Amino acid sequence: MDFNLSEEHTALIDTARRFVKERIIPVAAECDRDSKFPMDVFKAAWEIGLVNPGVPEEYGGAGLGELENALITEQLAYGCAGIQTSITANQLALTPIRIAGNDEQKKKYLGMLTSEPVMASYATSEPDAGSDVAGLKTRFKKVGDDYVLNGQKCWITNASYARFYVVFATIDPALKHKGIGAFIVDRDAPGLRVGKKEDKLGQRASDTAVIHLDDVVVKKENLLAPEGQGFKVAMETFNQTRPDIAAGATGLMQRALDESVAYARERKTFGVAIGQHQLVQAMLAEMAIRVEATRLLYRKAAWGLDKGLRDPMTSAIAKAFGADNAMQTAIDAVQVFGGNGYTKEYPVEKLMRDAKVLQIYEGTSQIQRIVIAKQLLSG
Repeated sequence: MDFNLSEEHTALIDTARRFVKERIIPVAAECDRDSKFPMDVFKAAWEIGLVNPGVPEEYGGAGLGELENALITEQLAYGCAGIQTSITANQLALTPIRIAGNDEQKKKYLGMLTSEPVMASYATSEPDAGSDVAGLKTRFKKVGDDYVLNGQKCWITNASYARFYVVFATIDPALKHKGIGAFIVDRDAPGLRVGKKEDKLGQRASDTAVIHLDDVVVKKENLLAPEGQGFKVAMETFNQTRPDIAAGATGLMQRALDESVAYARERKTFGVAIGQHQLVQAMLAEMAIRVEATRLLYRKAAWGLDKGLRDPMTSAIAKAFGADNAMQTAIDAVQVFGGNGYTKEYPVEKLMRDAKVLQIYEGTSQIQRIVIAKQLLSG
């Protein structure tokens, strides 16, 4: 057992941290206020290798592991969780291709991501099917050698910018998980239309929109997973990306802690800095405990994935623990700031708004507990 990071890991963290300080933090408040994603920041991150780190070398990527990806995610989330979500969303889209794609699909679509700064989206959620992936209603049918898709996807990160989408659909909703397949759908496919952009509480810098699929023809070479196999691909994708949510939660919590400590040293009440009051000290200590515990959990989960261990419980624990504690830590940060924390003049109210969705996307905190319980009961 060794908790030391390698020199390469440390250099990667330093690069990401410098990028966050120079490119993300200065624009985070404006992007949140205007609900806009800074594409120039994305392109700059792509140029220095902070985007798509998990693409294998044979397809033009850096071939980094899940741990390296999570280390990058933590640093980006420190600057802005919304910008981080959009920068790292390609990882969610490329993972099912890496898991289930054939060599030609990987060459084309993973190569596309590494040859130029473009985005891709992962599309499972629907108006009536979020946590219940097996309940999705977007349909596909086979027509000759090809497939035709009809339906609607919602809450799709980077939908407005994506060059292609990994779309999950069913041949028959009555079949539940046994009917689900997966497809790679190009942005310019006739019948595909990006709809309403969501006006969100938090992570407003991240683009989130609806996708409409009206008789969209998908060629047979873009079938990613056949009927009955798509659900497994979706679940394994979440298993591999949940540590990233915990890593993002860690970055957000670290920012909340750093802001709170700095404020507690300066703000005075009753003649002393508020950091001298034991109740404030206790809040700061609890925040530090949550940061350290979540950091260890996400690193353990990512390490296991890099070792080839399929451990849904550890990924679910990291995601649930990180998301819930990020929310509580952000709330506590606002409390430390008092009235100032409730204004947009200070960064902690944004941290609180950004934290909430961590408990919702990629499987709610309640769903994570179901995953954990099933693993326990299955022995």
